Amino acid sequence: MEISDILQMDQGYVGQNRNIPPRLKKRAQSLCWRYNQSPPGAEGERRIILEQLLGTCHPLTFIEPWFRCDYGFNIHTHGLAVINYNCVILDTSPVHIGANAFIAPGVCLACAGHALDAEQRREGISTSKPITLEDDVWIGANAVICGGVTIGRGSVIGAGSVACRDIPPGVVAVGSPCRVLRPVTPEDRVAVENMAF
Repeated sequence: MEISDILQMDQGYVGQNRNIPPRLKKRAQSLCWRYNQSPPGAEGERRIILEQLLGTCHPLTFIEPWFRCDYGFNIHTHGLAVINYNCVILDTSPVHIGANAFIAPGVCLACAGHALDAEQRREGISTSKPITLEDDVWIGANAVICGGVTIGRGSVIGAGSVACRDIPPGVVAVGSPCRVLRPVTPEDRVAVENMAF
């Protein structure tokens, strides 16, 4: 089995950082650099780069620069995905982003971890688990989603939260560690008759 195959395993893994071929990360770094240097209005150029970078790139994937990722091939968008400024995705395992996902500025999706034991950490022992954002999820500004976490369909993660456990569908969850605050209810609907435009 190739290392790139291991990196794409949905059940996660324990690995030794020094054994990962540098070319895998360099490719993503080069594509991210090109993407981030592209001028405003260069939608066609950006689309080509995203299709080369991401493992699955739905046509309605919109990512604002600056954007960073580890490998790119582990990132999969499955519908409209709006990823705002300064997003970081440490895709050492697969990251699945469902349809109608809104990811605010400064969000970090971090599959990667390190050994808690200091000696193992010095030896480069790392861990990785996949992340899943189900359909209709909104991740607030500067939130962190840790490896192994699934955010349930229709849920909202509050700004600045750190989600280190699964969040069920249809809730507002906030804090560090992120906890369910309440369900999303019909009272949360915006009064569209008052829209300015």
